[in-house]
Amino acid sequence: MLTTGGPLMPHLRRPRPATIKRPLALSAFLAASLAVAGLAAATAAPAQAAGVVPQATTATTTYTAPNPEPAYGTEAAALLETIPVKGRAPKTGYDRSQFGPAWLDADGNGCDTRNDMLNRDLTDIAYVTSVPCTVASGTLADPYTATTIGFLRGVGTSDAVQIDHVVALSDAWQKGAQQLTYSQRVALANDPLNLQSTDGPTNEQKGDGDAATWLPPNTAFRCAYVARQVSVKATYSLWVTQAEHDAIAGILAQCPGQLAPTDQPDPSAPQAPAPAPALPTVTPGPTAAPRAPRA
Repeated sequence: MLTTGGPLMPHLRRPRPATIKRPLALSAFLAASLAVAGLAAATAAPAQAAGVVPQATTATTTYTAPNPEPAYGTEAAALLETIPVKGRAPKTGYDRSQFGPAWLDADGNGCDTRNDMLNRDLTDIAYVTSVPCTVASGTLADPYTATTIGFLRGVGTSDAVQIDHVVALSDAWQKGAQQLTYSQRVALANDPLNLQSTDGPTNEQKGDGDAATWLPPNTAFRCAYVARQVSVKATYSLWVTQAEHDAIAGILAQCPGQLAPTDQPDPSAPQAPAPAPALPTVTPGPTAAPRAPRA
């Protein structure tokens, strides 16, 4: 070891590699971040300059029947003959939840299905709030019983008017709905074609009966009732039992020509004329000042 006559110099240590690399790594990270930010700003600038505002995307669930509703003008008796006749399948696995919550806003209009049906079927409606959705009271001309029922929302009174599934969900489960997708079953449970506001006790009496075991007490409505069942079963690929088929056929024989309900348009109905094209707007130019008369 070399020494000098003077005092010893302090020992000089080399910086540790980690001490050197940490600032370099941080600098590289900051540089990369700034580059990415600059690239993003450059990419967004043209869109912002063009007035394009990014929109958030939301997923929307669509509940759709497996088939379109019958063509307009289809007779229910003829449609009945296109529906398969099979035995009733076991009820194993059935649960109301297989058809979605009761009741949800299946059509996305901001109002649940029960209130949609009350709005469709009742008159003299009053609402809970200023929003025309939740029905507070109204009057039902019940087609099942041919009676007039007052509806008043509240504990112990709301059940006076219930929403019947024309084709009961349990019945549908045993006649083909097990093969439908979940979204198709939700559509069936919320389809206005398959729903009718009616007297609560009468609806409870029906239970999950089909046309072979239950029909509305109002005999004048039975043709329309079984015709709707035929439309529903055709639209949702459901079958009928032999006893059910014969019961429906017997009712429809009493009203020849009874049409199957449908949302399909009448092809013979006059079409609304297309709106006339808008005329271009002409902005007059500046008016020239009048010339002075010649002397």
